[in-house]
Amino acid sequence: MTDARTDANPTNSSGGPQPDLAIIETRVYRGPNTWSYHPAIHLVVDLGSLEDYPTNTLPGFTGGLMSLLPGLQNHSCSRGHRGGFVERMQEGTWLGHVTEHVALQLQQEVGHDMRRGKTRQIRGVHGRYNIIYGYVDENVGLAAATLAIRIVNHLVSADADFDFADELERFIVRAERTAFGPSTQAILDEAMSRDIPWIRLNEHSLVQLGQGVHQRRVRATMTSQTSSIAVDVASDKDLTTRLLAAAGLPVPRQDSVRTADRAVTVAARIGFPVVCKPLDGNHGRGVCLNLTDEESVRVAFDVAQDQSRGGWVIVESYVAGRDYRCLVIDGRLAAIAERVPAHVVGDGSHSIVELVEHTNADPRRGVGHEKVLTRIRIDEAAVELVRSQGFEITDVPPADTLVKLTLTGNMSTGGISIDRTLEAHPENVEIAEEAARVIGLDIAGIDFICPDIAEPVRETGGAICEVNAAPGFRMHTHPTVGDPQFIAKPVVDMLFPPGVPSRIPIVAITGTNGKTTTARMIAHIFKSMGRKVGMTSTDGVVIDERLLIRADASGPKSARMVLQNPRVDFAVFEVARGGILREGLGYERNDVGVVLNVQPDHLGLRGIDTVEQLADVKAVVVEAVPRDGSAVLNADDPLVRQMRRRCSGQVVWFSMAAPDDPVRELIDSHCRRGGRAVVLDSSDKGEMIVVRHGRRDMQLAWTHLLPATFNGRARMNVQNSLAAAAAAFAAGAPLHDIRQGLRTFSTSYYLSPGRLNSIEVNGVNVLIDYCHNAPGMRMLGDFVDRIGDSMQLTSDLAKPSRIGVVATAGDRRDEDMRELGSVAAEHFDVVIVREDTALRNRRRGDTSTLVAEGVSARMREGARCKQVEIVLAEIDAVRHAMARANKGDLVVFCVDKHAAVMNELETWSHSAQAGSGRADTVGDPDIVVSTLTPVG
Repeated sequence: MTDARTDANPTNSSGGPQPDLAIIETRVYRGPNTWSYHPAIHLVVDLGSLEDYPTNTLPGFTGGLMSLLPGLQNHSCSRGHRGGFVERMQEGTWLGHVTEHVALQLQQEVGHDMRRGKTRQIRGVHGRYNIIYGYVDENVGLAAATLAIRIVNHLVSADADFDFADELERFIVRAERTAFGPSTQAILDEAMSRDIPWIRLNEHSLVQLGQGVHQRRVRATMTSQTSSIAVDVASDKDLTTRLLAAAGLPVPRQDSVRTADRAVTVAARIGFPVVCKPLDGNHGRGVCLNLTDEESVRVAFDVAQDQSRGGWVIVESYVAGRDYRCLVIDGRLAAIAERVPAHVVGDGSHSIVELVEHTNADPRRGVGHEKVLTRIRIDEAAVELVRSQGFEITDVPPADTLVKLTLTGNMSTGGISIDRTLEAHPENVEIAEEAARVIGLDIAGIDFICPDIAEPVRETGGAICEVNAAPGFRMHTHPTVGDPQFIAKPVVDMLFPPGVPSRIPIVAITGTNGKTTTARMIAHIFKSMGRKVGMTSTDGVVIDERLLIRADASGPKSARMVLQNPRVDFAVFEVARGGILREGLGYERNDVGVVLNVQPDHLGLRGIDTVEQLADVKAVVVEAVPRDGSAVLNADDPLVRQMRRRCSGQVVWFSMAAPDDPVRELIDSHCRRGGRAVVLDSSDKGEMIVVRHGRRDMQLAWTHLLPATFNGRARMNVQNSLAAAAAAFAAGAPLHDIRQGLRTFSTSYYLSPGRLNSIEVNGVNVLIDYCHNAPGMRMLGDFVDRIGDSMQLTSDLAKPSRIGVVATAGDRRDEDMRELGSVAAEHFDVVIVREDTALRNRRRGDTSTLVAEGVSARMREGARCKQVEIVLAEIDAVRHAMARANKGDLVVFCVDKHAAVMNELETWSHSAQAGSGRADTVGDPDIVVSTLTPVG
């Protein structure tokens, strides 16, 4: 935990320190991110006047903070030893750094052992800091940030209205409300120790273990393998007893009733003493024991019926003895605990109420399941039970006198547990396991009442009084007396037997251009192999070739959606810059990380102002590659080449460089050391994609035979094919499957919508692409030049025209927009500039004007373009471009809504076939066309 700032000398302020510390922005990273490999919370804070007051200039600040949170003494900070942070405060550190440590310590106060954090000053902005710290529970981490700010401001201003004890109590209660119960947490701890990923599915205890097709679900101690019928049987105590009796297992005599008179009749037939309990109750609620007369049965009947959902009450014979809970997991006994009802032992000087308060003061006791023991409650039932033992609740019992406060030994009512796992007689173990099998539960809590679990119950007397679905683990993992039992292990063994995977392969693709096409190529290769592929891209979420959600799905939420789908056994994620900056990755790690290129796009957004900073963002995908994974990197891009130092796994290069290029020397050296690469080798026959592994060279495919490359002319798709082949090879795909996948992948609209789709409309050659930045326009322009030259050779016209309809997003920098126009002017005869539907904080017409300015400036320098026009609406621009085009011309649409554009082109084609034509739209008064004529 460190802090860093550019200036170390505070300046004096005449106004004095004010409680100005405030949070400006909050981000929650749920996976690897630019700041940390782990989930973290990112705060942007403004110190205000406190920027001029480090801690050593604030009298009493350090002492006051330590008195509120003495646990800060354990923080080592950058000093590397206990007390290091306190030393930093005494020497003088800034309050952003203090806020980081306070947020971490607040989480530790509620049992979240989190120690990761850092604080960095934002360069060039006075008093602004980035604070990053880890969290266990997102809501608790965010609440810790808010309270930390209030604590620091309170110590600065000595705010008398701030009650720290009350604020801390509310913070703890909030943390307890969202925390997992002890049973769920035990299973999660065991799963994490085995590197099994998990996802919380709701605000309670429903958790997914594993990913995709390998997933299992748990809710407390119910699992996805728990039989619904078995749970219903266990909830029906009458049916449970009859089934156990039919299996020859010891059970008490019983009957179910719905009236108090019938309860008395059954009690008399069975013989006193008896027990009354709800037919479908749990946690010991409504259970009344050792009823010795008719009157007590009538009272107990009302108590039990109040807790019964169906109004049925069980009357059964009372079995004397100790209360044991036998936990059976996957048909085998895992643990046994003796449950002792809540009680106090007199000392001759304190009343029963005082003894309860003293017992509840035990730090191991809390509310509900928040701690290993539950606080004892004095309710009306407890008062009556104490009175039946000859005391009032305010009496002082004699020394060593045990006073019961509940009749049942449930932990939830304040009872304690004693581990008896190793003491159980083998016959009793067999009975418990058989009971779980009879009911059909994978995890069952068998309640035994018998004199001693170490003796056979068939000889000493005793019975199974209840079988519980979803039994609590707390009494076994945290017994009051005895050794804890690691019962989560057999649960995870049952869900994920040895050798059964819990993760699905994940391939993540990032870069400035080409992400979507490369992702589709990889998904197509593995789909052809029979895999159920889940893919996210800017077009949406696709599961097994079915588009589930149509949206920009290149962020972390969409990735988690794929990992939650039970059909998916292979994941391909397009990872965009925005998602990484906003939430980090949507998963813990990717088996293969692909970086295509880093070009100047999206600069000036979220603090990313240079291509080097953009490369750092995209390198997160490389940093998320594990030791047994691979990073597929573009050796032709200098910024991508540098990412090899950030990879924990193996590097697989891909390159379009010629054999005499220095880049090939790097690749040759890499392969001589046993590395892998995918390169292009040229010959008289064309370009061959070659997979290199060590000293072996394996020919994959001729580029001109791959449909997506348009006979090798679409150089961007040649590069994408190299990347896809390298990623598939790294993910374990055989060469023949990779070859077949690339040979059958095309850029048809139905297979790759919006990415270099080529169609013919009434004799006009049309290209549809998502190009939206200058680097992408250079690649698209190169392709247009290559196919334009071939069109000129085959066309009857002297010189077919090229019309480009271009646009860019409104959040790009002005210079980037002008550059896009300048590049477009190099390749098109006519450039029509349109605008996207989402203006992104620009006024209507601003974006198109800037792009058109770039075109005009390049036209003045003698570029190919002779005319630039502005048509703001996308569909209007499509109609205008098609109306201008003649047969044999080439029209390129850089689209925003590709489906709408394709629909318009189909309508145009149908209208022409019907004889109506659409040429009159050139003069359509509803289409506003602005023509810019360059001067000079």
